[in-house]
Amino acid sequence: MDFSSIYASYQTQLNQVEQILHERSIAQHEVLSHAGQQLIDAGGKRLRPLFALICGASSHQNTDAAPRVTKVAAALELIHMATLVHDDVIDNAELRRGRPTVRSEFGNLAAMYTGDFLFARSIQLLAEIDDPLVHRQMSLGMVRMCQGEVEQIRDFYNWNQSIRTYLKRIQRKTALLISLSCSLGAHVAGATYADVNVLRQFGHYTGMAFQIIDDVLDFSGSEQVVGKPVGGDLRQGNITLPALLAARDKKLGNRLSKLIVKGMPEEAAEEAIELIVESSALDLARQLADTYLHKALSVLRQVSVRRTQEELAILTHFVAERAF
Repeated sequence: MDFSSIYASYQTQLNQVEQILHERSIAQHEVLSHAGQQLIDAGGKRLRPLFALICGASSHQNTDAAPRVTKVAAALELIHMATLVHDDVIDNAELRRGRPTVRSEFGNLAAMYTGDFLFARSIQLLAEIDDPLVHRQMSLGMVRMCQGEVEQIRDFYNWNQSIRTYLKRIQRKTALLISLSCSLGAHVAGATYADVNVLRQFGHYTGMAFQIIDDVLDFSGSEQVVGKPVGGDLRQGNITLPALLAARDKKLGNRLSKLIVKGMPEEAAEEAIELIVESSALDLARQLADTYLHKALSVLRQVSVRRTQEELAILTHFVAERAF
C-alpha cells in the first residue's frame, strides 16, 4: 500500500467533496463565483479532506455516517481555501500553486471578501450537521486560526521572536485544522472517545511537521514544483523556523537582521536566503519536523482500527517526504 493507492481508495468520496466545493463556491456575484471556482480549479493535495475521510472510516458503529464525514471534509477544505486567499493578501503573493492568486487577478478587496465568502459557505455547510460539538470545535478553531494570522503579522521582520512563539503560531495557523480534520472526521462517524482523542493528537503532531516542512521547502524547493517564489516568506518579512535557527549564530543573526527589513532591495533578500540555505538551519528544522512525525506515528499505534493506523502512517510518510 502506498499514498497513490490510498488516494485511489477514497477517490469516490474525494470526488463528492470536490462536487460540494464547486457547488458551495458558486455565488450570485460574478467575481465571487469566478474567484471561488479559480481556487478550486487550481487543485491542491486535499490532504485535510483525506485525513477526515480516513479518520471517518475508523468507526464501524455507524454505517450511515458517510454523508456527515464528507460534509465535514468539504467544510474543512473551504476554511483552508479561505485562509489561503487571506494569506495571499497579507503576503502580496502573485502565485499560488503556480497560478495567479485571487488578489493578483481581482485585487485585495475582492480577495478578502472571497475569503470571507468561503468562510461563510463552510459555516452554512456545517449547519447541516446536527451536532453542537462539531460547531463549537470548528468555531473555536476558526477563532484561533485568526489569532495565529494576526500574530504572524505582528511578528513580521521581528528577529527577537522565540522559536516557542513560532511553534505556537504554526499550531494555530496550520496544525489546528489538520487536528480538527482527524478528530471531527472520527467523531461524526461515531468513533470512540479514546480514538477521537488519539487522532486529535496525531493530527496536531502531523500538522506541526507539515508546516515546518513547508517552511523548509520555502527555501529549498524549486518555484516550478512548489508553485511560488523561493524564499517568499522571508521576502515578505515572515521569519520562519529556518531563519530563526540560522539567526542563533550571533554573527549570522546580526547580518540577517540588517538584510531583512521593510523596503529591502531584492539583492538583500537574495543574500539572506543564500546565508540561510548555506547554514545548518534547514537540516535542524528538518530534524524538528522528524521529531513531530515520530510523535505522530507513536500515538497512532493507540488507534483501535488497524486499517486507520496503516493508512494514516503512509499519509504521514508522504508529508515527511513531499517536495511541494
